[in-house]
Amino acid sequence: MKNRLRLLRAERSWSQAELAERLGVSRQTINAIEKLRYDPSLPLAFDIARLFGLSIEDVFEPADAPAASQST
Repeated sequence: MKNRLRLLRAERSWSQAELAERLGVSRQTINAIEKLRYDPSLPLAFDIARLFGLSIEDVFEPADAPAASQST
């Protein structure tokens, strides 16, 4: 699953450790999510989206999501 976590975190100047503390997870979990090695649980995905004031769809995108098609 693709995500914007690193970008969102950087916009707020938060370290991985700071974000992890805010979410109650380990820094290694944040690192794994950012490097696309781990998909967060649904409750954690909701917590992440809520923390950034976004919808889940604004933070996460399925890896196999089709590209937006252009109509002509």
